[in-house]
Amino acid sequence: MQKEAATPTPIKITNADPSALGLFGLAIVTLVASSQKLGITTGLSYAVPWAVFLGACAQLFACVQDSKRNNTFGTTAFGAYAFFWFAMASNWLIKLGVFGETLAAGVEPKQLGFAFAGYLVFTLFMTIGATETNKVLFYIFVLIDFLFLGLTMDAFGVMADFFHAIAAYAELGIGILSLYGAGASVLNAHFGRAFLPIGAPMGIFKK
Repeated sequence: MQKEAATPTPIKITNADPSALGLFGLAIVTLVASSQKLGITTGLSYAVPWAVFLGACAQLFACVQDSKRNNTFGTTAFGAYAFFWFAMASNWLIKLGVFGETLAAGVEPKQLGFAFAGYLVFTLFMTIGATETNKVLFYIFVLIDFLFLGLTMDAFGVMADFFHAIAAYAELGIGILSLYGAGASVLNAHFGRAFLPIGAPMGIFKK
């Protein structure tokens, strides 16, 4: 007598929302970086580890987890900004002479300008997408738009002082708002209700 094949048991794996960790990483690195841009602190040596471990690694972890949750928007956003901070940390190390005098002497700020301009265009697209997430995330992306606008113009030497200030204050705003967003993401999920309001999607492109 032939045995019937066993029916496979479906297994569903649920991954936690990684947004809180990703936003926390973004918050810490932008707070540190903005303090340097605003002249509150000096030097880049202590900014490098925060760029690598919080700005880059924390957001890359969030990127991978969002990919498992089939969240294209979160995967792309966290991944793109994670690699931005890996690149910025490397740029700072080059500027500081860690990789030798030859690389340090060959620094060309306008090359950064082109990279910042590309990120500005990318962020504008992501800002459109953020309209259908929540208002806190949307305003974070708006501030990132201003950050990259300021960084781009500063790198190209166009009204450098003015746009440097725009970048600095936008980055500070990103840090503060991202810290709030991280707290809201954790506490809202933990308590199962809107403990900290983040604002509903705008309903412009999705009903």
